[in-house]
Amino acid sequence: MRFLIFLISYLSLATFAWAQENFLAKQYFADGDFEKAVVFYEKLVEKNPRRTEYAQDLVACYQQLERYEDAGEFLKERLKDRNPYPTLLIDLGYNHALQEQPEMAQTYYNQALDIIPKNPNYGYAIGLQFQKYSLLDMAINAFEKSMQLNPALDFNFQLARIYGEQGNIEAMYNSYLNLVMDGKTSKSNILRSIDDFVSENPEDTNNILLKKVLLERAQKNPDIVWNELLSWLFVQQNQYSSAFRQEKAIFKRINGSSTVRLENLGDNTLEAEDNETAKEIFSYIIDNTNNEITKLDAELNLLDIELIDASKGQLESIQKKYDQLIDIYGYKSQTLQLQVAYANFLTFKKNEPQPAEKLLKNSLELPLSDRGTAYLKLALGDILVYDKKFNEALIYFSQIQQKLKNDVLGQDARYKVAQTSFYKGDFDWALTQLKVLRSSTSQLIANDAMQLSLLISDNSLEDSTQTALKKYARADFLSYQNKTDDAITALNDILENHKGEKIEDEALLKQAELYESQKKYDEALLNYQKIITFYGNGILADDAYYALGELYRKVYKDTAKAKEQYEKIIYNYQDSYYFPQARKNFRILRGDSIN
Repeated sequence: MRFLIFLISYLSLATFAWAQENFLAKQYFADGDFEKAVVFYEKLVEKNPRRTEYAQDLVACYQQLERYEDAGEFLKERLKDRNPYPTLLIDLGYNHALQEQPEMAQTYYNQALDIIPKNPNYGYAIGLQFQKYSLLDMAINAFEKSMQLNPALDFNFQLARIYGEQGNIEAMYNSYLNLVMDGKTSKSNILRSIDDFVSENPEDTNNILLKKVLLERAQKNPDIVWNELLSWLFVQQNQYSSAFRQEKAIFKRINGSSTVRLENLGDNTLEAEDNETAKEIFSYIIDNTNNEITKLDAELNLLDIELIDASKGQLESIQKKYDQLIDIYGYKSQTLQLQVAYANFLTFKKNEPQPAEKLLKNSLELPLSDRGTAYLKLALGDILVYDKKFNEALIYFSQIQQKLKNDVLGQDARYKVAQTSFYKGDFDWALTQLKVLRSSTSQLIANDAMQLSLLISDNSLEDSTQTALKKYARADFLSYQNKTDDAITALNDILENHKGEKIEDEALLKQAELYESQKKYDEALLNYQKIITFYGNGILADDAYYALGELYRKVYKDTAKAKEQYEKIIYNYQDSYYFPQARKNFRILRGDSIN
């Protein structure tokens, strides 16, 4: 029994000593203290001769210390072992390369390559070892030779990565596409890799090469996958009409296929504001689907497009179209999107909230799921807010919040409680709700909550009467009601009578956004510049820089000035909500290939 206890204790101490040596060796190696690291690795190699990682790290230590002879002797001894691993030859060759002995190095590299015909399965390890030392041509040689000798092996993924490192983009694309065709990986995985090399610019060399490769493959082997990838490329390039042609080809080739891809393209096209192409896509869906809900969604999207630039005189004809859709699809639990869209049209476009309220309250009598009920109540609450029936709206929002606490709909309802309380002037209750929402699972809701919370708190400390804040809340509410001119006038009151107060930059930003909605871009530009000039150290400076960047990029087509604005965010506002998109836009304008 004593012997057993002694043995267990001894083994425990030995394990502890090994773990400590392992930790110290890695730590010293990571810190670049190779003199100390080599002592521990020599011990570890002696105790664990079959652990290849210790041997590799020991050789690396020798090489860092320029003890090339020690590294060489160690590797040669290892090569005398029975069945030595062929990558040791590459290590030995690289050791000669470090000593500026390229011919000797190449001799050992060739010996490693000569092992592949004897056993192609070694090709993977040999190729990776060459890649480790940036010997990319030899890595390619190893992978390709192995695949030729044993067609069951597939190293296209490794080859694609190497071709990308070399800048051989066409070869890289072909290697990735071979993986797709052979079913070795999913199309989505390949797209993630290819995305690193594609930009929004159709004239970019990498984009042209990908289009060329895909078209060549489509001609040789007409497979739907090439149409899908071409469609993806055109979307990246914002060429939605070209993407639509590919999607129609896909749809026609698969009889009875789903319209989901077409619907997604339509949504993307609409978001990109290519309204003419979006109309074509949704019209095509209507003509080619038998699914009533899909057809209805497309009809509603067409009405949304029509409403973008609709004059007051056109609203009556649009309302007739809504009425026709109601006649066709009826008031059902499956057509809630139609009822909500119609109610929003009546309220926010025609300024007729009462019939909209009646419509949605009737819809609530339908047999609905909890989420269906929440969806209707959110829309009804919005309309009640528009109609200044704040307390009734708060009841509906609170009901959703309680019913779907951990759902995004519940979080959205909580935000609407805060927003409605803000419009009412109940700032304390609004803040209470917003504090909870800062940790929302929805980044958009969390960001909106943070913005409104800072607006209230920053402008309550300085002014106990909250006079300016109440004026701002009124202006914000007028904006919510689409009374844009009245909202701009209300904000002018703040800018004239509350100069120097913290609310001023908020008023400038809100007014600039309203000017943009009216396409008064020069006025918006001036407001953003005022924020930067007078409130450059404030919390809205990054908002102003980003908005300026977008104006210069999209409206004024001034690439140089747009880059300047994005660059300010990249270097000075790394924690900004806009940082990721600013960096992406900057790199696109600079001509980079980006993810």
